[in-house]
Amino acid sequence: MPHPLGIELLTVLGLGPVEHVTLAADLGCKAVSMGLSQLPERFNPHGYAPWSLREDPALRRELKAVLADRGIAISIAEGLGVSAELDAAERAGDMDIFADLGALRVNAVDMGVERARAFDQLAALATMADERGMEFSIEFTPVFTIRSLPEALEAVEYIGAGKATVLIDTMHFFRSGGTVRQVAQLDPALIGHVQLSDVPRKGDDDYMTEAMSGRMIPGQGELPLREFVEALPRGQVLGLEVPLMAAAASGRDVRDYVGEIVKRTREFLA
Repeated sequence: MPHPLGIELLTVLGLGPVEHVTLAADLGCKAVSMGLSQLPERFNPHGYAPWSLREDPALRRELKAVLADRGIAISIAEGLGVSAELDAAERAGDMDIFADLGALRVNAVDMGVERARAFDQLAALATMADERGMEFSIEFTPVFTIRSLPEALEAVEYIGAGKATVLIDTMHFFRSGGTVRQVAQLDPALIGHVQLSDVPRKGDDDYMTEAMSGRMIPGQGELPLREFVEALPRGQVLGLEVPLMAAAASGRDVRDYVGEIVKRTREFLA
């Protein structure tokens, strides 16, 4: 398969960062997305111990070592979205940590912030990422301010040529009206990262609950994922964002259900 796979933070549902990287490497994946602290309790059905890369320098050192040893990249730095309460400048310390860990790019979502503030704050984050040698991507979702690929591209244009890209999450993309043709016609340089999961074409009324706990392994839903992947630039990393909450809550081992996600995705895209 020409597209290497990554394992996103939400897929491992609270597993520690070193274990996350080790699992990805053991499964033959090439990347992970990474946050700086344990997921909220509702996304940690296994009850994994709390961890914080902000507060634990030894954990940061251990993570850097295992990333280098196992050849895994941090494809996106997570958790640096735009907030109505927090100014982008307050993200400087977190940016420094991600840069030290070698993260390739910072990803941000607007969290429903008013449009003008969202664009200005995203531009500030893009500048901060660039100053630290990281790329910057914008994620869109139908229930926030930047709701679709065209709107994300407007934000990219506002920030300036070469300073930002888009993150395409297949659930958000197709649910916001996106088409495979849009992807095929998009300048490959504008695609910073891709998150792959499957869902029905139409969902229920609680979009974010579905996004956090109702996603399916590629091939189990109704999205045209084969055609979508074929339209992507060759070699584009596909980050698997498939939080199997029910499997985790049943006590099933993380290595087992994440291994199934990877195996089935490879079979589906072969």
